[in-house]
Amino acid sequence: MAAAQKAARRLLRDFGEVEQLQVSIKGPSDFVSQADLRAEATLKAELGKGRPDYAFLMEEAGSSGPEEWKFRWVVDPLDGTTNFLHGIPHWAISIALERRLGKTSEIVAGVIYAPAQAELFVAEKGVGAFLNDRRLRVSARREMKEAVFATGIPFAAIPTQRAFSATLERLMPQVAGVRRFGAAALDLAWVAAGRYEGFWELNLNPWDIAAGVLMVREAGGFVTDEQGGDPLASGNVVAANPHLHAPLREIVAAGAAAAGRR
Repeated sequence: MAAAQKAARRLLRDFGEVEQLQVSIKGPSDFVSQADLRAEATLKAELGKGRPDYAFLMEEAGSSGPEEWKFRWVVDPLDGTTNFLHGIPHWAISIALERRLGKTSEIVAGVIYAPAQAELFVAEKGVGAFLNDRRLRVSARREMKEAVFATGIPFAAIPTQRAFSATLERLMPQVAGVRRFGAAALDLAWVAAGRYEGFWELNLNPWDIAAGVLMVREAGGFVTDEQGGDPLASGNVVAANPHLHAPLREIVAAGAAAAGRR
């Protein structure tokens, strides 16, 4: 929490001067700013100071630290970079702590901090999920027709456009609405807070979702990929409250299957 808050102070200053930021293009629709790099450096320094024997998996810097790590930080210093660079105050810092268990691993703690909204989401395995010290629970809605779901729209360079279109075609007639706000970590945190009934997106990276997956589960929700497997292994995530996870997952799986047949 302290590391996220320290990195956020500089990000907020940069956000106030977003037009002056030096921006380089990292790939189609994937921008990396000086603010992003500075935030990652701050997070690595602060987390490393607190736990010098932990490894890192970071969006910009990649993997570092001991190869035989027992604990690893999984960090996205600025989720929602495009929002940030356009002056849209919907972006976050995401930090997860991963523990190795033999040949597998699990996420045991997570922080998602949205500085522009002054919202600090925190989760610990077996303890719960919280927003600014208030306990979180997922939505209790049971009917698809009452549900609002969040998603991410694939960019031109991401090969999931057909699956997304096929899923949306199946889902939209059944629900109250679909939202796309451009920050997967916050989408998952908002599912945990009951603001959305669920969220799905394909082809994500571990740092996009690690903290958010734990957040939803600790708030009483279900998170898998579209086949019911581990979203951190596949990069595909379907998160929802217990009543609507199964129908959402089935629709996402059908959309992916239909896209594969085209």
